[in-house]
Amino acid sequence: MTLDLNDDSRWRRLHDASWTCPCCGESHGGLFDIAMERPGSCDADQPLQPNSALDGSDNILTGDFCVVDGEHYFARCVLQLPVVGAPETYFGWGAWSSLSKANFDIYVDTFDQGAQSDLGAWFGWFSNTLPGYPDTFSLKCQVYPQDNGQRPLIELEPTDHPLSQEQQHGITLDRILELYALTGHDMRDALSA
Repeated sequence: MTLDLNDDSRWRRLHDASWTCPCCGESHGGLFDIAMERPGSCDADQPLQPNSALDGSDNILTGDFCVVDGEHYFARCVLQLPVVGAPETYFGWGAWSSLSKANFDIYVDTFDQGAQSDLGAWFGWFSNTLPGYPDTFSLKCQVYPQDNGQRPLIELEPTDHPLSQEQQHGITLDRILELYALTGHDMRDALSA
């Protein structure tokens, strides 16, 4: 028997017209990604600057790039997890990966050109600790730049780590709702009503 999330009333409610999250007060419409605002090794006091401020600074955080101590380079990416029972549907973590200086420079230099999918894959280290998992910081990954201004995709090295397993085999709706709750969006009661 194949699971079809269209048979789950919680899934249908989640995808109804936009609704207000009972925890954060924000309006959501359907499945949404959870974003980490900075790499784990970036100082929490580092102010967010526009991408145009990236100028060779030793310490900078923008919406898409981060440099720490002039020797650690990061790109904001997306880690997609296929949703069990919903073909071609993904839950995403907006997360950061390290890049070598050479690959970082290529990524920055081509960022505004729109055609980047032929640049990767690039080796990286997953650079966030995600709630609800054993330590995810420094998992090995590949970074795949995307075209048309889309953030690069992260593919974790296949291991027995639960995050890698979810990327390989899928994530359930119950698990997504658990992760939402852990990140301030507990809507389980509202969706079950």
